[in-house]
Amino acid sequence: MVLGTSSGAGKSLMTAAICRVLLRRGEQPLPFKGQNMSLNAWVDPAGGEMAYSQALQAWAAGLEPNVAMNPVLLKPRGDSTSEVIHLGRSVGTARAEHYYRDWFRPGWQAIRHGLERLADAHPQGRLVLEGAGSPVEVNLQARDLTNLRLAQYLRARCLLVADIERGGVFAQVVGTLELLRPVERPLIRGILINRFRGRRELFDEGRSWLERRTGVPVLGVMPWLAELFPPEDSLDLLERRGRKTGADLEIVVLRLPSLSNFSDLDPLEAEASVGLRWLLAGEDLGQPDAVILPGSKQTLRDLAALQRSGAADALRTYVAAGGHLFGLCGGLQMLGAELLDPLGLEGEASGVAEAPHSRAWSGLGLLPLRTRFGASKATAQRRVVSLWPPGPPLELEGFELHHGRSESQASPLTAEADLGWWQPCGGRGGLVAGTYLHGVFDNGPWRRRWLNVLRQRRGLAALPEDQPHHRHQREALLDRLAAEFEAHVDLRPLLA
Repeated sequence: MVLGTSSGAGKSLMTAAICRVLLRRGEQPLPFKGQNMSLNAWVDPAGGEMAYSQALQAWAAGLEPNVAMNPVLLKPRGDSTSEVIHLGRSVGTARAEHYYRDWFRPGWQAIRHGLERLADAHPQGRLVLEGAGSPVEVNLQARDLTNLRLAQYLRARCLLVADIERGGVFAQVVGTLELLRPVERPLIRGILINRFRGRRELFDEGRSWLERRTGVPVLGVMPWLAELFPPEDSLDLLERRGRKTGADLEIVVLRLPSLSNFSDLDPLEAEASVGLRWLLAGEDLGQPDAVILPGSKQTLRDLAALQRSGAADALRTYVAAGGHLFGLCGGLQMLGAELLDPLGLEGEASGVAEAPHSRAWSGLGLLPLRTRFGASKATAQRRVVSLWPPGPPLELEGFELHHGRSESQASPLTAEADLGWWQPCGGRGGLVAGTYLHGVFDNGPWRRRWLNVLRQRRGLAALPEDQPHHRHQREALLDRLAAEFEAHVDLRPLLA
């Protein structure tokens, strides 16, 4: 089990690294995180929701992602409530102050069912568990679902990860170990220092001190990795600071208050010719080559934020002047003329005081699109054929994950006309498009064709379209991660 001294210590990637290392050694690792709180989600082949980080770990383990690997997923709604997902299906909404009272027993039951499913499917597999946050939040320990309760239940050998980049690594490690109960302390078999910059020998004295002070061996010191990996949660977006220089295209992404599924943008981050600039609603758009309105957990709430901040008017002005605007999922819904919420599923939390009693809201009015929210949620993997951008049809794969059904008179983006639309807007070459298909940019030929539309407007040479799916690049990154892990970490005390 991989535990961390704090959130963001690097547990998710270290778990993925261990999965890939074990796979390369001939074992079948089984990634598992009992409970995760994230708005970055994936849909498995059966249409179940799970955290994207566990999907990444599944790929590292050579497996198809399955909700059994993340039996409890909490999706924050921004008002001290979260949607509760058990084994891939939405089972209700929880308030923060009542979560452990109302959801502890059902959550533990879901976790045990997830473990049973994995054991049945892979009886010879080795579980590789990931904890959540810190394992020693003393006010929560009695109702811990996914850290030391699970480690004790499975008698897991635990690796404690600490992030030296944030400073205070000695206090992180010693403080965490001091707060463990006597029955828990023997579970910790090793310490991993993560994100170290510079020569490892410079930490030799610190390594020796930690081992003398704690009696726990330091199994490795992982260097700072320059490779870009999907972040665990939206706080990590604060660290995305436009590191590229000399990119041909600039694409602005609006960092919505309830931003979700931002892993959709990873393939664009990986394009050498593209620089992404993340902006808060209301910040100056400038004159980018395109603007992306990403997914949202609370579409009406984020639409209201765009309207209050002046970003809605800025987007209309941008498109009228010839800009290209692309919406993903909730972002697509906001582009439309009208959004209907007859059951009050989103409107009650939207924060729009002027919402009419009919529960109808005006969108940005940039696509002739009408969306109605209902009780059911679309969760399915899809394979479709693209009709736009212009050119020979391309096969696309991805997944749907959204409330709301939309209808439009605009031109369909795919041969199945329920997944996206596009149309020119304004008299200066402006264009508005959007899709419900998460992972659309993972499709290499389609991504390059879209980028070439932008490049043509700039008079730039077209990029080759014969690009592999983003999964191939992801596989190479996971192999690189595993190689670095094996070079810097001794796993033997965890595998005995």
